[in-house]
Amino acid sequence: MDLLEPLDVAMMTAELLSDPLHVAALLILSPPADAGPGYVDELYRDALTSTAELDPRFRRYPHVGVDTAGLWVWRSDDNVDMHNHIRRRTLPAGADRDALSKVISELHSERLDRSRPMWITYLIDGLENGQFALYIKVHHTVVDGVAGLRMITDAMTTDPDRRSMPPLYTIAPGQPAERSAASRGPIPNPFRLVRSAVNATTSGLGFVRQLALGEISTVVAGLAGRNTLLPFGAPYTRFNGRLGREHAFAGTSWPKSRIRAVQNAAGVTGNDVVTAVVAGVLREWLTAHNELPHQSLVAICPITVRSREHTNDDDQHGNLFGLELCPLATDSADPAERLARIHRAMTWAKRQVASRGSNVTTLLVAPSIGSTVLLPMVPLAPRLRRGYNLSISNVPGPQADLYWNGAHLEEIYPVSTAIGGQALNVTMCSYADRVTFGYVSGRNVMPDIESLIPLTERALVELETAVGVVA
Repeated sequence: MDLLEPLDVAMMTAELLSDPLHVAALLILSPPADAGPGYVDELYRDALTSTAELDPRFRRYPHVGVDTAGLWVWRSDDNVDMHNHIRRRTLPAGADRDALSKVISELHSERLDRSRPMWITYLIDGLENGQFALYIKVHHTVVDGVAGLRMITDAMTTDPDRRSMPPLYTIAPGQPAERSAASRGPIPNPFRLVRSAVNATTSGLGFVRQLALGEISTVVAGLAGRNTLLPFGAPYTRFNGRLGREHAFAGTSWPKSRIRAVQNAAGVTGNDVVTAVVAGVLREWLTAHNELPHQSLVAICPITVRSREHTNDDDQHGNLFGLELCPLATDSADPAERLARIHRAMTWAKRQVASRGSNVTTLLVAPSIGSTVLLPMVPLAPRLRRGYNLSISNVPGPQADLYWNGAHLEEIYPVSTAIGGQALNVTMCSYADRVTFGYVSGRNVMPDIESLIPLTERALVELETAVGVVA
């Protein structure tokens, strides 16, 4: 039997009691200059009838029953009906990006059917300027969001004249099935980091010694420097409550040059800048709702240390990854001070990941994850302090412009997982000359999530002004 890994079993079980655990990506594409009026129709028809070999991950589905002695196992569907996995939506005439965001919110609210391979793709046309979109949703046990995003971009090309390319969820010609099935990529992701940390606990006394002895000095030093956050170190906010059935999505993008200008002027990293932008957005949004805590909000962030270069998909390429808690300095009205404090916190976090390793770092935030995610499942749980308030990730994407069957990929929006306890997920993605921001929450938590788009522009302008950048 092909058993599910322990973390996958936990996710499948938790999903029965809580919120859906799927991830998605929204791709905005422009048809080639020579495209006829039936270009999107042809793409849809070709996707349904393609004979390209399906990625093995997109054939399997979970099963548990008497025949498996109550164990979760993977089964493979050798006759996948593409009509169940490839759908078409057309926006009404005159639809704008807000209309697209509402459609994505609706689609992201729907759970994936466990009785068949857990993925679905929507081809959405009717966007402005003849553009169309691909919304690709996959369950977290099949492929995590970062690896899925890289799988999509790896299936594209930098050649605008290339045609007859297979769908994005198939195995590219010349690519071994084993590589496609096994690859999860080296970029950090909270679920993957937890998986690795749990597996590492079996590595013996060396791990225990590192955890027990190494942490005494780092925790003491962190507390002295006010950098270490305890399991209940974040104020309770509406983001720590339960998530309703209806999800909400909003996305926007900016030129990388604006982020880089602030980065260079302030002497910080690009990740520090986009994190500070999110901090400014949340401070203003909570202030407008009379809910800004006196204490700073805290985000859980994947941390990468050392080079991001890679030559294959099966090793860590000298990189160290970890999960750390980052205070967002939302208790400060000064955007320059917020940026400086975030920079100090991120710098300290990277040092800790570098010194104590990925697995120890991740396990040390496990109590914070538990206090944040599990308490909302308890009926009538008190509104106590939590480990953190939201998740913030920054995913480095391709630097070159990409094409698929002549269509230019304009933007990539991550549409991540929001769950009870961390009912707001913010993921940024860099691609070519732009950086996209994807906000995912519950409609009950952020009924006006669309308001985050102008707030993001305002927060970026505030940072530009604070560090002396002329827009």
